[in-house]
Amino acid sequence: MKAIILAAGSGTRLGKYTENLPKCMLEFKGKSLIERAVETLHDCGINDVTIVKGYQGEKITIPGVKYYVNEDFSNTNMVETLVKAEAELVGETLVLYADIIFEKSVLLKAIESKVDVGVTVDTDYWDYWKARLDEPEKDTESLVIDGDKIVELGDTKCGLEKAKVRYVGILKFSAKGVESLKNVYHKNRALYFESDEKWLNSKCFKKAYMTCMLQALINEGNRVEPIHISHGWMEFDTTFDLERANEWDKNGTLKRFINI
Repeated sequence: MKAIILAAGSGTRLGKYTENLPKCMLEFKGKSLIERAVETLHDCGINDVTIVKGYQGEKITIPGVKYYVNEDFSNTNMVETLVKAEAELVGETLVLYADIIFEKSVLLKAIESKVDVGVTVDTDYWDYWKARLDEPEKDTESLVIDGDKIVELGDTKCGLEKAKVRYVGILKFSAKGVESLKNVYHKNRALYFESDEKWLNSKCFKKAYMTCMLQALINEGNRVEPIHISHGWMEFDTTFDLERANEWDKNGTLKRFINI
């Protein structure tokens, strides 16, 4: 099994912290976010690791990994970042966001899942969301599960009834799932890449979110399954995320959400 970490974004919502640094290189508890992710992958036996970088990519210098670059990071999004490493999309693959930290147990859940396309979801995220955000109900994203499969995800204008679980940013693809992903990507790219029209919940195909690509897989009849976790992860997307995480670390609140 291999892992691809998506680390091209500029992290503008982290303000002063990412003026001269990719957000995956932010330090928390003495390690950068991406260093911690690579170490956790290694601890789980995954040593074939690829990082796709973009914004200030020269500052990402983790040893022992492969690198690809999304030169057009400012005009694209997660999906285009992933396909920059399409040469690595062969066989069983994990895809991870670079702005999250997670417990080893969370990663093992994804690794051990018997799915073709699996999406890690937190079934008990609301306590973390309320602590993280001043108005958590304004930061919802749909993820609707019907039985043992996901039928809808990625709508940020949904109500809480469609956001009972939370997308984490750790995906698992089997060899078959990887081929389905590439087929659906290229089919849609041929139709929509040069268009500025909205594509699913993304501004356009060129700026497609990963959740939209997963929805496209679902729409094409592919089975996309949830990988259930409860807590054990955190996201660093804004200045408040970083500052509150450091505050929680000092006052002992951190262990409510993650043990690292």
